[in-house]
Amino acid sequence: MASYTVNQAAVAHARKLIDARQYVLESDWGDSQPNAETENRFLESHAWDEYAAWHLGLTEGAADETKARHAFVYGDLRRVHRSGLIACVYRASEWRHKDVELAAHKLLQLLDAKAG
Repeated sequence: MASYTVNQAAVAHARKLIDARQYVLESDWGDSQPNAETENRFLESHAWDEYAAWHLGLTEGAADETKARHAFVYGDLRRVHRSGLIACVYRASEWRHKDVELAAHKLLQLLDAKAG
């Protein structure tokens, strides 16, 4: 099983988006999460650090500037999705990636407080 560290830059990016009210409260994450084609289009016009900012986990041992390095996407590459954060909490919890789970949970709590 892969190991992950929390991507602190992604946590900061998510906080910034939440503070700016750049979020979606109700969405079907299965339909909203970026697919491979969407990610590829994003990477055509954005740097890897911008792509990384959408992923709460960094895969230990994976090469930088590869999709394999980035895990636990929480938004659609434009806005934070509440359903995306819930998916991150669930997946990280399921596979016992406690640090990522807690980071996603804290962001979810921040979003819920901000949204009222």
